[in-house]
Parts: sequence; structure tokens; C-alpha cells
Amino acid sequence: MTILVLDLKKPSAMTWAGLYGLRESFFAYALSFFWVGLMWYSHHNAWQKVKVIGNSTVVWTLFMLFFASLFPYTTSLMATHFYNPTAQSLYGIVVILVSFCNVGISHTLNTANRPLRFGLLFYLPNYLTVLDFVIKFVGLAIAVTIYPPAMAYAVLINIGLLLIPVKNNLGTVTRNH
Repeated sequence: MTILVLDLKKPSAMTWAGLYGLRESFFAYALSFFWVGLMWYSHHNAWQKVKVIGNSTVVWTLFMLFFASLFPYTTSLMATHFYNPTAQSLYGIVVILVSFCNVGISHTLNTANRPLRFGLLFYLPNYLTVLDFVIKFVGLAIAVTIYPPAMAYAVLINIGLLLIPVKNNLGTVTRNH
């Protein structure tokens, strides 16, 4: 995630106005950072009780890592071409593919670890997972046809949506020392 910060441009003039001129770049960086960070948080909590990891989990994880490795590139494209439908669409497609892979990971872990009773996406209620995908696909459709930044804003809305269960579970994170 931290490699994303290397793509942040320096302002042409070191003033508040110069920094404000880079707002899309900072927004793209923050959006990707917190989206990937939230994904890491959900993995951290979900995997704590996992006892069995099958080959299918490894395969889904490799696909997820491949698509997630595209975040620095697609974030850079979005930051420099914020109002471009192609840049926003590529970013959105990567977000959707990573999300889809996470559902696959959750399914394989649930199959191998029956007592966990994961939903579509780990411990997230299924209705939130479905809503998450609906928002992403609507954002992508609007980004392609009407308003390119809709994809970025859809991801921002999803971060807020997915923080609801995180906020409710902040005190329940277990740590293995």
C-alpha cells in the first residue's frame, strides 16, 4: 500500500493553492489506501479462527493478490486522469475483481472450516456484501456513461458502508501474541 505514496506529485508551487491543485491525486491515494487497509483488516479478523487452508483458498488468494498488485497503477491512472472514464473504469474493474476474489476466498475458507460459518464475505452480513457489489457496479456504469468520478465515489461510499460492522466490532479484535 505504501508504494502508492510514491506516485503523489509535488506541487508546482509550495503553497496551499498548489497542494489544492493536487486534490484528485491525494483523494485517489487516500481512497486506495483505506480501501486496501479495510480489506487487510477484514482478512486479519477473519483468518484468526481459520484452521484449514486448502489449495482452492491459495488459488483464490493468488488471483486476489494479482489484481490487488494493480492498485498502484490504476490509482496512478485515476489520480492523473480523474475525470477520464477509462481510468475510472480500470480502477473500478480492479476493485470489483479484488472483491470477487475475496468472496471466493471466504467461500473456500467456509467450506474447509465449517464451524466458522462465514457469509459471502467473511463475517460481513450477506446483505452488506450484496449492497457493496451493487454500489460498485452502479458506480462503474455511471463512470462509463455519465460521470467518470462516480466509480471513485462508489468506492468511498463502500468504505463507509463496510466501516459500519468494523465500528461495531472494534473492541472484539483478538490478538495472538
